[in-house]
Amino acid sequence: MRAVVQRTWGGPEVLEVAEVPRPDAGPGEVLVRVAAAGVNPADWKIRSGAVRRLAEPPFTLGLDVAGVVEAVGEGVSGFRPGDAVFGNTFPPDGSYAEFAAVPQERLAHVPDGLDLVQAAALPTAVLTAWQPLVRVAGVGAGQRVLVHAAAGGIGHLAVQIAKARGAHVIGTARAAKHAFLRGLGADELVDYTAEDFAETVRDVDVVLDPIAGDYGPRSLRTLKPGGLLVDVRGTGPDRTEVRRLADERGLRFVEFGFTPSGADLAEAAGAGVRAVVEEVLPLADAAKAHALSETGRVTGKIVLAV
Repeated sequence: MRAVVQRTWGGPEVLEVAEVPRPDAGPGEVLVRVAAAGVNPADWKIRSGAVRRLAEPPFTLGLDVAGVVEAVGEGVSGFRPGDAVFGNTFPPDGSYAEFAAVPQERLAHVPDGLDLVQAAALPTAVLTAWQPLVRVAGVGAGQRVLVHAAAGGIGHLAVQIAKARGAHVIGTARAAKHAFLRGLGADELVDYTAEDFAETVRDVDVVLDPIAGDYGPRSLRTLKPGGLLVDVRGTGPDRTEVRRLADERGLRFVEFGFTPSGADLAEAAGAGVRAVVEEVLPLADAAKAHALSETGRVTGKIVLAV
């Protein structure tokens, strides 16, 4: 089968399309004929070597997969050949390939009305928004939720989730993306290039932060007593200082990393959360997709069509 392989750490140029052995569905696994693979910032962080805990080269990248079940392994229940599915894969056997063997607990059926490209854009980003907002914070009606990088892959899904649960949603984004975010349900928007959100936003119950850095300490200033700051960055600077400041002010701080879960995927997709796909590129253009993602200016998600 064809797959995008990297044989060393480096820039987008290390990605190459190669012929590799097709995987088999082992016990508890589902072999998926991949239709589309979502592109996440985590992909290029892994590619560059900034994140090395998952695998050493050579490997195939890709955390998000959508496609059709080709075969099922021993002990698999709930999936059968021909089913449309989506979920999470991890290097060394990622989703930038024509086939992927995926543990059944990481997969969900694609709901009616959601095509495979849209489905491939969801898994990592929607779980990184859904699990902290729903499972950790328990966001509900009447709460004020601040979402940073609100037009990004995680942010635009977090806006939808918080709004659907009855929250008042505030987002930070460039002014050019405000109309897009209002269309998703954002109630207030802050142009971070023109004003400091820490000076203007107050009485927030929950902050979802995919940026980290100085956004952490500044976000604490927006929270009401007992409020919660959730850092979903995954990698980045040490959080000791923001944790200390949160403790001093009687605030809560959580570093969050998503857990692959077909059940949570099904619940989020069933609630109507949808990814906006800015760009669909062929598998051979994985390097271009990474270069676009690294600009930090993508609205929604990029997807590779396999």
